[in-house]
Order: sequence, then C-alpha cells, then structure tokens
Amino acid sequence: MPIMFVILPKSLWIAVGVQVISQVFKFLQRSILEKRLSWRNLVTFGGMPSAHSAFVTALATAIAVYAGLGSDLFGLSAVFGAIVIFDAYKLRGNVEKQAKILNRVQAQVLLPQDRLVINEHVGHTFPEIVAGIVFALVLALPAALLWK
Repeated sequence: MPIMFVILPKSLWIAVGVQVISQVFKFLQRSILEKRLSWRNLVTFGGMPSAHSAFVTALATAIAVYAGLGSDLFGLSAVFGAIVIFDAYKLRGNVEKQAKILNRVQAQVLLPQDRLVINEHVGHTFPEIVAGIVFALVLALPAALLWK
C-alpha cells in the first residue's frame, strides 16, 4: 500500500474523489452540449455542478460520519465550507460580471492586439451551488458510511 494512501485521512480521499467526479461530470456535460470534447472544462471554474461546493460538502459530510455532527472538526469543516460556497457564489459571481463588462468595454475601445481577454466563467449561480451540494451528499455519504 502506498504511503500517501495511509497518511491522508479517508475524509480527504472522499472529498477529492467527489471533486474529481464533479469535474469529469462537467467535462462530459459540456462536451455533449458543445458536440466536441471540451478538455479545458476538466480544470475550469464555474458550471454545473459547483465542484467547489461539492468538494467542501463532501469533506464536511465525511467528517460528520467519522467524527460526529457534534465534533469541533465537523464545526470547523462546516464553517470552512460555508465560506468557500459563499465565495464561489457571491465574490466570484461578481468577478464574473465585472469580467464580462470589461471584455465588452475592451472590444469597443481597444484594438484587437491591445485587448486582454479576461475569463468570464469563474463564478457559480445558485442552482449550480445547490447541485454541487446535492452531488456531494449523494456521493460522499454512502462512501463515508461504506468506508467507515
């Protein structure tokens, strides 16, 4: 058995697994919608489901199973998760809106060679956040219960 597998806690393995599965899901979903393999979507931000929400929800869920809902560790993971989810929704959502405006202004004002294309797909909508949370609960809860 590799040493890293022994060192990392099960809750982290579950969270990373859910993160990877949610990114692959986004990749497949966008590839189908775009009718071509969309490799960049394996590592991009934004989209359905929110991989950020899925990751922190999976971590908190696994910790709840292993340490209990009344544990300080679960409390810490719940607060950490809430901050990440809020950031993905509000802060990065606003960054996304600003990027769209800046790209439009640049297109109107600057020559093409002087433009800096800013990534517009960085935030999450409320449904994407909820989907990430549900996605994580559906995957992480059974995984944590089975791997107890």
